[in-house]
Amino acid sequence: MKTIRQHYFVNATPEEVFTAITNPFTIELWSGHPARMEAREGTEFSIFDGDIAGKNIKITENKQIVQEWYFGDQTDESIVTINLESHKLGTKVLLEHTNVPDDEAEEFQKGWNEYYWGAIQDYFK
Repeated sequence: MKTIRQHYFVNATPEEVFTAITNPFTIELWSGHPARMEAREGTEFSIFDGDIAGKNIKITENKQIVQEWYFGDQTDESIVTINLESHKLGTKVLLEHTNVPDDEAEEFQKGWNEYYWGAIQDYFK
């Protein structure tokens, strides 16, 4: 299992970025796919038309989201932690995604870069 650690800069405030990743209507605007999401701990979510699903473990408004992502038969919890920090460029995003299957790590890294954070960066241009 691998861990992905990345950082991004988004030209928006932490509040705007938080809304972009927790509001289902905003998620649909930047992703182009229906989403089911609530900014509440213990709720399950589904984004990218169900390709990504899981549960919100911890929510600190405008600062941090911790999620468990579900993968088929995987027994180890895959945890995604997103930290948002105010920065002169807008928001610095620190991402950590643990327990990514070895054979899917490259695909996940590409997905984070292009389809998730890349799409959000484009949304705020």
